[in-house]
Amino acid sequence: MDSLIYLDNAATTAVKPEVFEVMKPYFTEIYSNPSSVYSFAGQAKKAVDDAREQIAGVLNAKAPSEIYFTGGGSEADNWAIKMTAEACKDKGRHIITTKIEHHAVLHTVDWLEKNGYEVTYLDVDSDGLISLEELEKAIRPDTILISIMFANNEIGTIEPVKEIGAIAKKHGILFHTDAVQAFGHVPIDVQDMNIDMLSASGHKFHGPKGIGFLYLRNGLKLGPLIHGGAQERARRAGTHNVPGIVGMGEAARLAVQDMEVNAKKQIEIRDYLIERIEKEIPYVRVNGHREKRLPNNVNVCFRFIEGESLLIMLDQKGICASSGSACTSGSLDPSHVLLAIGLPHEIAHGSLRLTLSEETTREDADYVVDNLKAIVERLRSMSPLYDDFVKKESEGK
Repeated sequence: MDSLIYLDNAATTAVKPEVFEVMKPYFTEIYSNPSSVYSFAGQAKKAVDDAREQIAGVLNAKAPSEIYFTGGGSEADNWAIKMTAEACKDKGRHIITTKIEHHAVLHTVDWLEKNGYEVTYLDVDSDGLISLEELEKAIRPDTILISIMFANNEIGTIEPVKEIGAIAKKHGILFHTDAVQAFGHVPIDVQDMNIDMLSASGHKFHGPKGIGFLYLRNGLKLGPLIHGGAQERARRAGTHNVPGIVGMGEAARLAVQDMEVNAKKQIEIRDYLIERIEKEIPYVRVNGHREKRLPNNVNVCFRFIEGESLLIMLDQKGICASSGSACTSGSLDPSHVLLAIGLPHEIAHGSLRLTLSEETTREDADYVVDNLKAIVERLRSMSPLYDDFVKKESEGK
């Protein structure tokens, strides 16, 4: 097959042509700074306001003023966590999160730990779900923040966000969720789910890179992470990325418009992929919850396989995939998420993540599995561990 099969949409997505079209005028025609006072700038300001309204509508936020534009999801995570810690330090210095968060959250709370804060890292079960009972037990009088992701970026498990929000609200604790993988893919209602803060990034739902947002419930007294000008109601300095904001707004509109249809299609192909892999390749484990899962996520581990070798050989066949988060692709350590769900190092090293888009077809899935079977067989044929394992299995029978 000569064409590229792109199955790494959890890392980034293609900008939709419709999104690119609405962005183009703001590069070359309506290029004004929306913070300027002349009428020409008013066109850019209106575009920013319209995008804010689009995103607020997707979340069922009370007002567009609850949406603050950022440079991406990592910045939004940092802002929510660090500024909550600063704003609430007189009340307490205890934060609750999980062991499977994205590193934008884990490294941020680690930095806070080095600066006098205490962090409880909740365990997850073998499917990647937290225990609501353990969450409630972890709450202390000095707990100021619960930060738990909406859906995991590696194994696709969707956490019980509404229930987490209810627990946080009952105890008067702020609740932040990293929804970078979930926004635009599954329904999110910040009011119904009692979410106080939510992070998202445009390039995960067919918008441009370098733009994201933080939802901050009205009434929260959080200071700015980035100081300078008075943009974003003096809470996020820096000239607005107008084309990026416009593109993200349009991508959000399209995502919610097509969400049900896209999810149904992706789930069908996702489950077909999983079924073929499980049936046709031995010694494989599917990671993540089978039902409470992002529509486009397939994560599996192959025993006696190194994930890096698998990715290189898939790439030679024109298949783009990953072994985990793109943010840790240079690391030789096994995924912290897979270790947290109880996998031993040797199995976690053989992980493969395939994340679909609405453009992925059944023919694509067949091509991937056909090549995957051959590659896994070839790699295992070179593994002395696999050879010994097969011999022991045969002797056991």
